[in-house]
Amino acid sequence: MHIDGKVVPINKAHATPSPLARLPVVLLQVRDKAAQQLQQGLQELFDNADDTLFEMADKARSNVDHHIFFEAMRDLRLKRKNFERVFMEQLFAAFASLGHAEPGEPHLVPVVSYEAARGTSSDELEKAVALEAMLGRVRHRDGLALGQLTARLSALLGKPLSERDNPLGPALLCEFFLRAGRSLGVEIRVKLIMLKLFEKYVLSDADQLFGEANQLLVATGVLPELKAVPSRRPGGRAARDQQREGNLPTIDPPQDENGQQAFAALQVLLAAVRGSVAPTLEACAEPQPIASRDLLRLLSHLQQYVPEPEAEDDFDLRNQLEQLLTRVSVKSGKSRMVEGADEDVINLVALLFEFILNDRTVPDAFKGLIARLQIPMLKVAVLDKSLFSRASHPARRLLNEIASAAMGWSPHDGYQRDSLYLHIEQVVQCLLNDFVEDLTIFSQLLAQFTAFTSDEQRRSALLEQHTREAEEGRIRTQAARERVADLLNRRLLGKVLPQSVVRFLQQAWSQVLLLASLKHGEQSVQWQAGVRTMDELIWSVGLQTDTEAGRHLLEQLPGLLTALRNGLTSAAFDPFSTREFFVQLQAMHVQSAEGECIDALIKVREPFSFSVGLPDSLQPLPSDDPDLLKAHQLRVGGWFEFQQDETTALRCKLTAIMAPANSYIFVSRTGLKVLEKSADQLAMAFKRGALRTLDDGLLFDRALACVVGNLRQLNRGK
Repeated sequence: MHIDGKVVPINKAHATPSPLARLPVVLLQVRDKAAQQLQQGLQELFDNADDTLFEMADKARSNVDHHIFFEAMRDLRLKRKNFERVFMEQLFAAFASLGHAEPGEPHLVPVVSYEAARGTSSDELEKAVALEAMLGRVRHRDGLALGQLTARLSALLGKPLSERDNPLGPALLCEFFLRAGRSLGVEIRVKLIMLKLFEKYVLSDADQLFGEANQLLVATGVLPELKAVPSRRPGGRAARDQQREGNLPTIDPPQDENGQQAFAALQVLLAAVRGSVAPTLEACAEPQPIASRDLLRLLSHLQQYVPEPEAEDDFDLRNQLEQLLTRVSVKSGKSRMVEGADEDVINLVALLFEFILNDRTVPDAFKGLIARLQIPMLKVAVLDKSLFSRASHPARRLLNEIASAAMGWSPHDGYQRDSLYLHIEQVVQCLLNDFVEDLTIFSQLLAQFTAFTSDEQRRSALLEQHTREAEEGRIRTQAARERVADLLNRRLLGKVLPQSVVRFLQQAWSQVLLLASLKHGEQSVQWQAGVRTMDELIWSVGLQTDTEAGRHLLEQLPGLLTALRNGLTSAAFDPFSTREFFVQLQAMHVQSAEGECIDALIKVREPFSFSVGLPDSLQPLPSDDPDLLKAHQLRVGGWFEFQQDETTALRCKLTAIMAPANSYIFVSRTGLKVLEKSADQLAMAFKRGALRTLDDGLLFDRALACVVGNLRQLNRGK
């Protein structure tokens, strides 16, 4: 049996010191095919989860439930990419572990008993019951196809495999889903909703998942005698995708493992640009086509002379091939040309890279590195046409991962020493040096690169979470300060009071109230006591001796002084710093009772303020201003570029929108805060052209969609 190269687990947590498993090529094909479908299912799940949770929030009968579902929506948006990444890591690690002799980790999905075990929470039991019901429905519908797949995997690996050890079995798929969902801070009702969505958008297409895996194994002679299981319904997700996307040739047909059908659809469009790759000399005889194998050798020769990143503008793929064909033709004395299918591949790859190198989402510093991948990617396309139709193709994924990692990078001096730049440069150089025709190098480099980016993402996620928590605390403190300032202004403005008392309330007692608000809330006993003590102090220094209360003031002073001292102590005030005020206050009260003038009296005219908040001196924009509406539609997790001046651009991610001031908090790719803006400030930045949204869609996929669209326009114009 032919054995593929080393399979590197994406998740380092699953790596062991022993040699990595060596898996049959067909098993890698099964894995990649399944990964593509599961990725599509997860995308559908998250696309619909937002609407589902919004409907639940809209139907909620209490503010608490309303808040729970809206917080769940926010949490899912923030953690979606990480969720999908962890799920796929678990899937790839499970396939890698098939090559190990020892059993894997214990499963998270238990065999459920409806009698609660001692110590099991009701939430966990409810989740376990829901899981077992889901597994039962999948086994009932698709148990025969699942059994055949498990039997074929056992025969392929030469060892018995149970259904629960099958990486594509519903038990392990649910386990991957639960592991990926550990980071979600949602309550049990939301978790159950997510499980239902997982069943609807992923497990409901299990027949297609098992069927395609069985077809691949049968094609390589693994237990072909087992009777094929008919599909329980036509179409499935593929039909939904085709209905949604029209007739784009990017659909991966079930029987088109090598991508030939999809590429044939592309060739119809590419006919409009044929004839652009030919030797630049007069043909003395009928041109002779160069076989694909010879073309690969020519490309491998060119690959050794790819210019350095700084000179990417000087390298034109089709022009270089024309020059090489001319030299070959002169040397052989025969006019040589590439075959039609190969020319279509060359033109398509050239058009894809033309889009990529003009795409503003890719930082300029990385375009030179990515441009050097043109020949390796062209060789991949000559060898394997599924590059254009299979989203999980390792070479395609590697390019997408590189672009995704680079998107949030901001230019700086000495960027060539940046760790991300160096890693991408190493990947590119490795392909230029070592890639001849063995495509497994892309899987190996993809595993290494995603391991590096996963480490970076974990660190940045921790810093980003810390940034959000710090900003939430700051905004909460700011709002509390504004409420305390408002309370003091309502109590003091317009009153005539001793200057020392006004100063004490503004400088010291405001901090006591602020701490009570932050620690206990404004419905608490501590807050109410602080407000009452402030009112009593103001009352005590404004009494007249001829009133009944004034004549009994000295009897009430001990309680007031005790309350003041206790409040200051709770706010950690140094008693020595306030001793002078208490001496003055005592003198004021004694002299007031004797009818004497006590301290300089002032009328409070200026409002008190903590002097905090987001400065925004802009004239407010009308609510229907298009750029303001655009600002209000920004999504948390999206990437943006701020043009700070003529030469400096800052790339950052929107990590949070903080109420009540609706402050927009942006972080760098490392998770550190770099910007804070109001909606009006963002709208003005849009108007100036200083702010633009970065498209975080997969780069190769966007390039292919754009090229196909342009080719269609070109064909319509003819």
